[in-house]
Amino acid sequence: MRERTVSGTSQGPAPAADLVRPAITDRHVNASVPSSGPSPGPSSGPSSGESPTTPAAFSLAPLAMAVVDRDGLVVTANGAMGALLATGAEPLAGRVAADLVDLASDTRTWHAYREVLRGRQARLRCTRRLKQPDGTWLWVQVSVAPLPEEERAVLLSVADISANRQLQARLRHLQMHDPVTRLPNRTFFFDQLSVALEREGYDEAGTGRIGLVYLDLDGFKAVNDTLGHRVGDRLLTAVAERLTRCADEAALLRTAGTAAGAPLVARLGGDEFALLVEDSTGTEQLADLADSVLKALQAPFDLAGQRLSVSASIGVVERQSGSTTATGLMQAADTTLYWAKADGKARWTLFDPERNAHRMTRQALSSTLRAAVGRGEFVLEYQPLVGMAEGEVRGVEALVRWHHPQFGLLTPNRFISLAEEDGSIVQLGRWILATACRQARRWQIDHPDRAPIFVSVNVAVRQVWDSDLVADVAEILAETGLAPHLLQLELTESALMGSAGRPLQALKALSDMGVRIAIDDFGTGYSNLAYLSRLPVSVLKLDGAFVRGFQYESGEESGAAGDDGQPNPADEIIVEALVQLAHRLGLTVTAEGVETDAQASRLRRLGCDTGQGWLYSRAVSPERIAELLGAAACPQA
Repeated sequence: MRERTVSGTSQGPAPAADLVRPAITDRHVNASVPSSGPSPGPSSGPSSGESPTTPAAFSLAPLAMAVVDRDGLVVTANGAMGALLATGAEPLAGRVAADLVDLASDTRTWHAYREVLRGRQARLRCTRRLKQPDGTWLWVQVSVAPLPEEERAVLLSVADISANRQLQARLRHLQMHDPVTRLPNRTFFFDQLSVALEREGYDEAGTGRIGLVYLDLDGFKAVNDTLGHRVGDRLLTAVAERLTRCADEAALLRTAGTAAGAPLVARLGGDEFALLVEDSTGTEQLADLADSVLKALQAPFDLAGQRLSVSASIGVVERQSGSTTATGLMQAADTTLYWAKADGKARWTLFDPERNAHRMTRQALSSTLRAAVGRGEFVLEYQPLVGMAEGEVRGVEALVRWHHPQFGLLTPNRFISLAEEDGSIVQLGRWILATACRQARRWQIDHPDRAPIFVSVNVAVRQVWDSDLVADVAEILAETGLAPHLLQLELTESALMGSAGRPLQALKALSDMGVRIAIDDFGTGYSNLAYLSRLPVSVLKLDGAFVRGFQYESGEESGAAGDDGQPNPADEIIVEALVQLAHRLGLTVTAEGVETDAQASRLRRLGCDTGQGWLYSRAVSPERIAELLGAAACPQA
């Protein structure tokens, strides 16, 4: 049989094995009874005064040792062994060696020990925790190695490693705990989370669920920046104490008889903390815990003369442990924490799978947005802008659609904000502008007998900042042959009202070129009328919210009233005032959201120039617009 060794502890064997055969010196302990024959000569025996079976090297060695026969009984032990076990050396003779150092506590170690006694294994090395007569515990390293074959015995040695174990425990504690708050740190937390997920998978006594309360302090950076890191550290320590109290109180509220203890409180880094709830009972339990944390942090903190108030944004996740991983749980908690901050801070938010799916969809759209322009996945549809007086199509607004290979046809509200965030709006916007101008010129060529219509294109303020919009427009107009006055650029009121510097210069240059500038959704943003006299604006587009709130005359339909179903007479007064103001400034007015004949009639009497809405047409293909251009007036839908 191949020689092998086994190492282990009283808590379970260790997997490592030492295959090195121990070195046996010539000066060993004779395990047999002293012979009655002649005594050895001076050259081979011990020095004067030493027992032939107890050499000085054995008896005086600082390492605790004992000779054990093949039956497992102690033949002799040195003084160090007697001192270690607090029994003295002589009383150990005849004792069962395995009982002295707890070798029979686990099956694998006991089997390996028996193999060494029988001479079938080279060595055994293991760690044991021994209880002293005074009640204290001692960590020892136990080694069992065979003596020469003729001795028919083994050498048992025991080394006190308590100091090393204490040092290791101290170092591990420092490694696993935050030095500022004394809480478990990120490493400890993730170790415990992994263990909890593994245990919940097969522990039938528990609920099989796990919960996480993940929080971030609101405004903590301002405390560090203004009062210094020392005050910031004190605040973190005080927060940790309150979180610990919340966890302890939550443990007292748990159902009697449950095996779960208090939630684990950990500092994950910076101003981020987490409370891990094992064997959770549902979202209500986690919500209660999150509520208690918010309330605990509401009270001001008194820190060495500084009175501070902080709040926290909290993400709450609770789910079946078998259906998640540590990474998945943390990603969900991090996402939910972000929602809490986005929703206004100082609150907790429960993980919502539907909301998360929407977020994942946004991420998927964002990652493919730039490439989609090159792949030709975008198309333009056009909604007519109709003259209120004669009912003819005067222009169209270009509206982009995305034929996404996975999500189908997407309207602008699904992806324009993403394009503005990552800057791809510049590339997409230039494509829209070029395509719309090219199509407007095509209509003009195909219908030479009627007045050409203008095309209105939405422009994001980032396009003005991040690109040379003036040069792009000039190039596209020259390339397509479209006259500048047949191009209208729409910017939202909030974007225009904040225009200064380069954006304002660009708008003025475009206006000087002959391009019309329109304020979209006017009346819902800043509504700073002073800007109207300074900006190069030629068109106001009134937001559809005013049209929906019209007061109708008796006998006229009232289905398009305000959002609460009741007509709002103030809207009509506002529209009338805005139309008069615009005309006095030389501007034309377009009403958005015209859906009924009654609305169109009222807008016509108020002097509105053009209308846009489903009454006339939804956004349609270029071919349908060509059909409308051939008609005398735009048919009402």
